[in-house]
Amino acid sequence: MDKGITLPVILQFVGVLIIIAEVILPSGGLLSLLAAGVIGYSLYFVFDSVSIEAGMMFVLADVIILPISVIIGLKLLAKSPATLNTELSSGDGIISQVPELEEFMGQKGKSLSILRPSGAARINGKRLDVVSRGEYIDKDKEIIVISVTGNQIIVKEA
Repeated sequence: MDKGITLPVILQFVGVLIIIAEVILPSGGLLSLLAAGVIGYSLYFVFDSVSIEAGMMFVLADVIILPISVIIGLKLLAKSPATLNTELSSGDGIISQVPELEEFMGQKGKSLSILRPSGAARINGKRLDVVSRGEYIDKDKEIIVISVTGNQIIVKEA
């Protein structure tokens, strides 16, 4: 390898490593600026000291290598301890819905407030926050629970 091209190749390699580090480490863009400076100086050095053809080859290599280095950084980030590698599932006892709400499925009650579309209702003697499917339901109307999703009880007029 020619002595005039050794420094730019090393600078390009360092720039790629800095880009991968930028993806993994939170630096607020400082590492990106450093990478841009290192790669920019490398290109300047090649265009100025070696030749325009070599400079164009470096630019072409950067167009190919830099997106690949970002993808590599993202793949490393996905496997790093900084990310959540655990899947939350009901098999592990993780639930997003209060089990007691299931008992209200299909039950009838009375709206305690105007539902436009959310409000309060009394179902099985309990005051609950409920929501309609978007329709307006007056106060003191007979309602029925049609769905329980998450922590939300969805009702319609009976």
